[in-house]
Amino acid sequence: MSNNTLIHFAGATASPYTRKMVSLLRYRRIPYAMHRELIEEVCKKKQVELPKPVLIPTFFFEEEQGLKAVVDSTPIIRRLEKEYQQRSVLPTDPALAFIDYLIEDFADEWVTKYMFHYRWYPQEDASNASIHVPLAFNVTLPEQQLTFFKESFAKRQISRLGVIGSNESTAPVIEASYRRFLSAMEAHLASQPFMLGNRPSAADFSLFGQLSQLIGVDPSSRAIAHEVSPRAVAWVQQMEDLSGIEPQEKDWYVLDQQPESLTLLLREIGQTYVPSQLANGQAAQAGEKEWACEIDGVTWKQQTFAYQAKCLKWTNEIYQALTAEDRSRVDSFLKGTGIEAMLFKANVL
Repeated sequence: MSNNTLIHFAGATASPYTRKMVSLLRYRRIPYAMHRELIEEVCKKKQVELPKPVLIPTFFFEEEQGLKAVVDSTPIIRRLEKEYQQRSVLPTDPALAFIDYLIEDFADEWVTKYMFHYRWYPQEDASNASIHVPLAFNVTLPEQQLTFFKESFAKRQISRLGVIGSNESTAPVIEASYRRFLSAMEAHLASQPFMLGNRPSAADFSLFGQLSQLIGVDPSSRAIAHEVSPRAVAWVQQMEDLSGIEPQEKDWYVLDQQPESLTLLLREIGQTYVPSQLANGQAAQAGEKEWACEIDGVTWKQQTFAYQAKCLKWTNEIYQALTAEDRSRVDSFLKGTGIEAMLFKANVL
C-alpha cells in the first residue's frame, strides 16, 4: 500500500479503542481521516455492509471484493504492519513481541473493565459520561436531544455493568486492581518511557487508549490517577502524539534488560486477568452461559464471552509458535507472575 493512501475509519473520542488507534496512526505517520458520525451512517455513505459486530472504531479497507468495514484493533494493527513498513510498533524479538502481546491483550480486555466500571458505576461519573459521550459524536446536539440521550444512553450503559462483571461484590476488586495497576505504571515509568524500552509498542497504545478515558475524562478514576501515579497522568498526555519520535532498533530493550517494574505489571495480569480468562475459556468450552471464579478472595460471576475465549486461544497459538529457545526465555521471564497458568505447551483449547 502506498504511504500516501488515506485510511478512513469511523470513531469517537469517547472510545478508548479509537484513541488507541489514532495515537498509533499519528506515531506511525500513516495518513488518516476519522469520521465522527455513527458507524451506520458512514457505512451507508460508503455503501459498505455493516461490520459484525458493530464496534468503534470501524476501519474501511480496500480488498479484492471491494471496500470492507473491519473492526478489532489488535488484528488491524498487524494488518497495518504488513502494509506500512516504517516505524513498527511490534518488537522484532519474538519473545519480547509475545510480552508485548500479553500486555496489549490485558489492556484491551481487563483494563477496559476499569474504564467501564468507573464511567458508569459511580453516580457522579455516570452523570458526567451521559453528557460527554453523546457530545463526543455531535457537539452541536440540541438541548432536547441531549437530554433524551443523557437519560436513555445512561440507562442502557448502566444496565450493562453486569456484562463486564461490575457489581457491588466485584467493585472493590476492580478498584483495588486499578490502584495496583497505577502503582505498577508509576514504578515502571520512573525506569523507562514506554513499556518495553525507549520506543512505544502496541502495548503502549492499548494502555493509552483505556487511560485516555480513565485519566482524561472520568472524574473518579482521574482523581485516583493523580493521587497514585502522576507519571501515568503525564504519560497519557505525551502519548496523544508521538509523531516526533525517531525510533531505532536498539530502543527495544531485551527481556533480561527489562526493569523489575515490568514484572509488577505482569503480576497484576496474573492476579486478575488470568483467572478470569481461564474460567471464561472453560465455560465457553463447556457451553455454559456464565462462569465464576475467585479473584482477590472474591467470587466473580460474569457472562461467558466467546471473544475472550478466542483471546485465550490466540495467546496460546502465539506462545506455541515460538521456538523452544524463545519459549524458554518467555517462561523464565514470566516465572512467578501467575501468567504461566494461562499458557499451555500443547494446544488444549
